[in-house]
Amino acid sequence: MPFYVSPEQAMKDKADYARKGIARGRNSVVLAYDEGILFVAPNPSSALHKVSEIYDRIAFAAVGRYNEYENLRVAGVRFADTRGYQYARVDVTARGLANWYAQVLGSIFTESNKPYEVEIVVAEVGETPAGDQMYRITFDGSVADEHGYVAMGGQADQVAGVLKERYAAGMTIGAALGAAIAALSGQGNGERGEINGSQLEVAVLARGRAHRSFRRIRGARLEELLSQAQPGGKAAGGKGAKGAATGGAGEDAAGETPPGDGTAP
Repeated sequence: MPFYVSPEQAMKDKADYARKGIARGRNSVVLAYDEGILFVAPNPSSALHKVSEIYDRIAFAAVGRYNEYENLRVAGVRFADTRGYQYARVDVTARGLANWYAQVLGSIFTESNKPYEVEIVVAEVGETPAGDQMYRITFDGSVADEHGYVAMGGQADQVAGVLKERYAAGMTIGAALGAAIAALSGQGNGERGEINGSQLEVAVLARGRAHRSFRRIRGARLEELLSQAQPGGKAAGGKGAKGAATGGAGEDAAGETPPGDGTAP
């Protein structure tokens, strides 16, 4: 004999299940800085990305179950490519992608026995800071239009609290990276742990780049920015930090990876 479960209880059970799954992963943050948008995620793997390019000036970041958000990323790339081909490249926007992801996740949450254990951010860098867009989409299809910064993961409120204290509009990339590391290094018990370059996945949507704005920051460039972000380091926003944000001769050789590396489906 089947048991009756009220719709309210079923939705509550699904939401609790998804939150527990997301909480098992580590938090990630997305911040706007003076020359674009910065993505920072604790991730020791160099092959399994939490942050990836979606389209020319749009990127995707996620926390939760890898196979589920990777499926969403690939589907988002296909959606963007199809829309850009059918209409025009300028018609592919973060807002449109966020609405599409919200419909997909909302349908899975209501119609499937198991919801996706994911939380994602879709960000688009504008021609000016006022044109930057960041949308946070949760497992149940809810969408939030974020400004300045957004934290994802099981301890998102705690991370966002640190960012609220440290974030300021117009920060350089070095200062933004320092704020992100300070927020991510806080533990649930109030202690703080060190995070080094080998444990981080860092990428940017750089406003000054034409066409494809997404770049990964690795190697020597990342170590340089981390040293500037530490207390007592060189002032963030110097020549090195500016170069990481806007690009220059020999930049890729210094550790900033072109967008085609590991971002295409």
